[in-house]
Amino acid sequence: MKIGTDIIQIDRVEKLITKFGNKFALRYLSDEELSLAKSTNTLAGFWSAKEAISKALGCGIGAELAFHDIILSKTAKGAPKFILSPSAQKRFNIKSSSLSISHDGGFAIAVVAIDCH
Repeated sequence: MKIGTDIIQIDRVEKLITKFGNKFALRYLSDEELSLAKSTNTLAGFWSAKEAISKALGCGIGAELAFHDIILSKTAKGAPKFILSPSAQKRFNIKSSSLSISHDGGFAIAVVAIDCH
């Protein structure tokens, strides 16, 4: 089992969105992911989630794993979940995972647990 976590100030994301618009969000989110993000809180949470996932996999965001290799979605009850792109899934061989995102006090935090074999 591997664990990853990340925290970000929501106003940091807000400033980047104000400065760069959707260009910033599309750097790390697909159109489908962006359609799920109804607020800056969600955008910050999604950033944090992708960072936490990359940390749990031990590689960070870079040559081995790009932002767009991580595909975020929500369950029918609205809980966050993710899958990896086919090439990334082959590389990391995730068997199961759990993702939690929370917002409070001007911060967004994500925690992920991943079982890789």
